[in-house]
Amino acid sequence: MTNTVESLFDRGLERYKAGESADALIPVFKEVCDRAPKSSSAWTCLAWLYLLENKPSFAYKAAQKAVKLNPQDPQARINLAIAMLETGQKGLREHIDAASQLILLNSEWREEIENSIADGFTRKPDWQSLAKVKKWLFEE
Repeated sequence: MTNTVESLFDRGLERYKAGESADALIPVFKEVCDRAPKSSSAWTCLAWLYLLENKPSFAYKAAQKAVKLNPQDPQARINLAIAMLETGQKGLREHIDAASQLILLNSEWREEIENSIADGFTRKPDWQSLAKVKKWLFEE
């Protein structure tokens, strides 16, 4: 029986929400990205998993693809900004500003981003880059 890309993605998300490690889920989301290369949400998830596993260069590439596919996804932009921060790249302010505008326009997105940030700190409590991005998004 072949798994559809959608079911593979959904099961991967369920496993993540159930607390499975990012390391165990990276291959799942890599497969989703390989099978559905135009799925911005899959690239966004893969970037987040790479960030959790301290692989910012891989996260940067995945987040770049996610933003290119869907520039209106605040999580993709946040992932890209974190990856840029962690790899010492310039130009991340553009992505912070875009994400800020997007979450101002849509309260559901704001709530999703707040939940995502909280989840990030649960999985990686001393995540300095995430703390900076949170401050830029919500305290400035």
